[in-house]
Amino acid sequence: MAARPPLPEPFQAFFAGLEEQEPAPSFARCFGCGRDHPAGLRVRCFRTADGVAAPIVVDRAHRGPPEVAHGGIVAAYLDEVLGAAAARVLGRMTITGELTVRYVAPAPLGTPLLGLGRVVATHARYVDAEGRLEELATRRLLATARGRFFPAPR
Repeated sequence: MAARPPLPEPFQAFFAGLEEQEPAPSFARCFGCGRDHPAGLRVRCFRTADGVAAPIVVDRAHRGPPEVAHGGIVAAYLDEVLGAAAARVLGRMTITGELTVRYVAPAPLGTPLLGLGRVVATHARYVDAEGRLEELATRRLLATARGRFFPAPR
């Protein structure tokens, strides 16, 4: 598998020293995390002390209202971040069973954003995760999410 390109400069200080969490090869064409999806988001998640962090820049192709991200794209990014946090705990890729997003402020296009996720509860068959989307430079909260994630079939 080829190495991923370096992160854009605004993210380098925050992500320095963090280990990237690679999705399973079977997810290569996933819209959210897959490297091989032609129009995918290609979300990259990195392990943190209590979960994962993801560098995000919403492309103009995913515009909603003028100069801000479409709400569905914000939800898709948060779904990937929470799913990666769940995968970290479960040790395998996950499938979303439930996702709730609260939009706090519009997510600007072309701006470095930070996705953060962590598992908050483990159960016999699933885990619950929560996360947030923030502007990287100001840490201004843009959206929060909670979700339930099941282990993906092997």
